[in-house]
Amino acid sequence: MHQQGYAVMDTDTVAAWAGVSLAGLNALLPSWDALPPDEYLKDGGRYRKRRHACFTAAGEALQMVPHRPHWQPVAYNALHGGMQRWFGPVQADVLQSPAWQALMLSLSRLCSQLKGPQTWFLEAHQFRIDTTDGIGRPTPEGAHRDGVDLVAVFLVNRHAVKGGETRVFEADGPNGQRFTLTQPWSLLLLDDARVIHESTPIQPEREGGYRDTLVVTLRANGFQGEPEPA
Repeated sequence: MHQQGYAVMDTDTVAAWAGVSLAGLNALLPSWDALPPDEYLKDGGRYRKRRHACFTAAGEALQMVPHRPHWQPVAYNALHGGMQRWFGPVQADVLQSPAWQALMLSLSRLCSQLKGPQTWFLEAHQFRIDTTDGIGRPTPEGAHRDGVDLVAVFLVNRHAVKGGETRVFEADGPNGQRFTLTQPWSLLLLDDARVIHESTPIQPEREGGYRDTLVVTLRANGFQGEPEPA
């Protein structure tokens, strides 16, 4: 992270880093089968389902906040920015899972190591991108930054798809990397100030293909769309 602005962890490293078992992580998998459609896609697609939850984390204290809309400025999301998007909340049993909470707190600790200890404002998104339309777009807004301090992308599952290549490029330079996350619960970490990222579309290898991810963003000084403290 210090040298490149991004890092990738394999499944075993994620489990050890977060102090969770693979069985504990896999117990979360059924919740991806119950995601409601994303009703805000401006390209008219039907390929994205998602749920959303928000937290604050300070030290070892993780606090859920009342359900709220997801908002991004147009400067960071030209396609869907500038609008309040109310997504279905993450299910209560998922939020209360020790594995879920361990992931959130591990990310908070990492962010404090990188940026200095403080209260972090987390937004967690469960995504399923499927091939209902023949093609699914993990990042319909294209290569982008998110306007936060840290972005974490867990690949939760891939089923009967090809594509979905991850591309990470320096925000202020020519260098970049391309790779495809394939291991369940592998993790891509991004220093959002230093890199831009995108994932290429997925296509079906056979009927019913999809790609599941958990995306968590961490930001200092409040959630986007709220005034920062004076």
